[in-house]
Amino acid sequence: MTAIKTFKEFFDIKFPRVRSTDPITSFEAADSIKEAAVKHQQVIYQCLKEHGPLGKDGIARLTNMDGTQISRRMNEMKVMGLVFLTGKTVKSDSGRNEREWTV
Repeated sequence: MTAIKTFKEFFDIKFPRVRSTDPITSFEAADSIKEAAVKHQQVIYQCLKEHGPLGKDGIARLTNMDGTQISRRMNEMKVMGLVFLTGKTVKSDSGRNEREWTV
């Protein structure tokens, strides 16, 4: 469970979802997604660590997560310095090029 705490710390510090001037409803919405987002980030990170560089669809296939869930987390994780673009592209499930990610 140490990794979850680390991801939560990264999540709160490096990728805040609300501004101090936002209404309370925004804080409530951010809190409601935080646990799921952190869990998704942890699963994605572990997948890339175990399987090496992958595109969004490759990560989705190996984690049984939806591609949209992956897409939403990748930029957050990039901002946090947890994942990086390799500069290469890989074929998506639909045959289009997509960016390749690594840890």
